[in-house]
Amino acid sequence: MLSIDALHVTYGGAVQALRGISLEVPDGKVVAVLGSNGAGKSTLLRTISGTLRLHRGRVEHGSVRYGDTVLGNRDPAQTVRLGLVQVPEGRRIFGRLTVEENLRAGGMGNRDKTAKARARDRVYELFPVLAERSSQRGALLSGGEQQMLAIGRALMASPKLLLLDEPSLGLAPRVIGQIGEVIAEINRQGTSVLLVEQNATMALGVADLACVLDVGEVSLSGSAAELARTDEVQRLYLGHDGDEPAVAAAPAPHRTLSRWNP
Repeated sequence: MLSIDALHVTYGGAVQALRGISLEVPDGKVVAVLGSNGAGKSTLLRTISGTLRLHRGRVEHGSVRYGDTVLGNRDPAQTVRLGLVQVPEGRRIFGRLTVEENLRAGGMGNRDKTAKARARDRVYELFPVLAERSSQRGALLSGGEQQMLAIGRALMASPKLLLLDEPSLGLAPRVIGQIGEVIAEINRQGTSVLLVEQNATMALGVADLACVLDVGEVSLSGSAAELARTDEVQRLYLGHDGDEPAVAAAPAPHRTLSRWNP
């Protein structure tokens, strides 16, 4: 289980990005984190994956644990070896490399050839189009295919917990639906998922648990089904109550719904 307790994060020692957030990702579950731009979603993933320092961020207070291990100041490679692998926002694939070469890059930390072959077979089973285009350069893939490749590259490390940062960003609605189906299948195969998303419809559709980040704080948390029924989420993220933009609403006080108490 991933446990985050009272986490405070700043950039440059001045800009507060996270303000005491606490949440958990139980083993075998999909947890969605919703929020508008600037809410602190990417900062949360950077802190977990060990890439925060690369962005001049710093943990001021609080802790991040995976099982009995305190992540602390571990570098990204150590975090991956623990089984936590991030798919960054914007895909960040190697455009000049082929699909196959991108996947090999994702499995470089694994010296077990049998395990790497098994992971590659898993990726090609999840994304048959990647198998068809294994010799094609990443830059020539469509946006949806590049997102599939980014997820596939992360799966080559055989993660126990997959960290997904805005996987639906810039994709067509049909492709977003496919990505959601793949996330659900990855979870069914035994991988826990922490899904950071602005697309609440997709995220709540695949998640077991969810929370809403509002200016670096958890304002709402509970089961995904319960959050989907709340007035706040319906108004701000599902578009069921007028055309008010999310920024027009006042931050809601934190509420913890039943069946999940981080």
